[in-house]
Amino acid sequence: MDHIPATLTRAIGVLEKGGYEGWLVGGCVRDSLMGKIPHDWDVTTSASPGEMLSLFRDYRLIETGLKHGTVTVVIDGEQIEITTFRIDGEYRDNRRPSSVEFTSDLSLDLSRRDFTVNAMAYSPERGLCDLFGGREDLAARVIRCVGDPDRRFGEDGLRILRALRFASVLDFTVHPDTAESVHRNRELLKNISAERIFSEFTKLLCGAGAGRILREYPDVIAVFVPEVLPCVGFDQLTPWHDRDVWEHTVAALEAVEREPVMRLSMFFHDLGKPSCQVIENGVGHYRGHPEASAKIAADALDRLRSDNATRKTVKTVVAAHETVVKMPPDKISVKKALNLYGEENFRRLVASARADLAAKPKLPGQTEKIDAVEALAEQVIARGECCSLAGLAVDGRALIAAGIPRGRELGNILNTLLAEVIEERLENRSEALLERARALAVK
Repeated sequence: MDHIPATLTRAIGVLEKGGYEGWLVGGCVRDSLMGKIPHDWDVTTSASPGEMLSLFRDYRLIETGLKHGTVTVVIDGEQIEITTFRIDGEYRDNRRPSSVEFTSDLSLDLSRRDFTVNAMAYSPERGLCDLFGGREDLAARVIRCVGDPDRRFGEDGLRILRALRFASVLDFTVHPDTAESVHRNRELLKNISAERIFSEFTKLLCGAGAGRILREYPDVIAVFVPEVLPCVGFDQLTPWHDRDVWEHTVAALEAVEREPVMRLSMFFHDLGKPSCQVIENGVGHYRGHPEASAKIAADALDRLRSDNATRKTVKTVVAAHETVVKMPPDKISVKKALNLYGEENFRRLVASARADLAAKPKLPGQTEKIDAVEALAEQVIARGECCSLAGLAVDGRALIAAGIPRGRELGNILNTLLAEVIEERLENRSEALLERARALAVK
């Protein structure tokens, strides 16, 4: 670990010179052993909070975390959090210990941590401390609880989802004993705040191993998105699909960029299908399923306390995910769609159409149609063709100056002008627009 920032080495040096142990611990050690440069560095020590205050008395100190054993030391303008080794008291709410006891024994501190790959410590003086086989599990690409997994999950129910998140993001497998405990204890997630669930779930969806984890743990995901379960094994009874709804959903999710909005959109895009199925002559039909899926998405993201922007965008993409494959591949249709959804969301709809198609049997002409629609959109965007009120050569002020009164009629006239420009029945020139506006005002 030769990339440790100098400020951290200096802080650990102060601890060691004072007769105490100083260790880097947790994710920064894991990432370093994987050849990654950590974003966050955690330091732990055998020194008590009071002893740290004395040791670092010549530095600027921030004492806001003192009761939890954390002292923040400012070195060369950088804030370094240093926490005393600790033992957690009884967990009564499956989330936080009722008390914390400080200790000078590193092994006791490491034994309370969640997973073996996160329970390693490193000291520039002493080297690596790996008491639970974390390095071996890193090499085997395995997520395994420290000690008894039932106990670890009973202490903090969020660890159930964290296990799946780490397995997804690192593209690891979950150790069989830990996996069995994940399934067995999944209901503990009901004791965890929606915000924390949403944060972990979003990271899980964006991981390299997201598809594999979703396939293996739908029962766990269903604890907070119960709409998943009807999709698992749901036969679509249609020649246009060769997977059940859940398998199609996961395959479509794997086919989009590992970015939160698109991963969430593809996760939800077909969850409304089971409630919409109508069988005609032995074939399943799903009229209205985009709208039903959009409602499920909006309701689920509301329950999970998603931010408003994400909820709104995901709902829009899910509701319109069939737009690109159903629209005529002509420029006017493309401009209308750009006006309705905006450039960014239109690009998302193209991406969702490609992902949806990738998770189905090959259908003749569909890829070519999406290509044609996308090419037209890029052409319209590159040329700066008018697709919105902002692109009109006149605005409300210009119409008022031309004698058109303020109010609802003014807005209606602007929208009519835009529609006629998009449909290429009217040139986007100020003279032509003003002449047309005057004519509309007289009617």
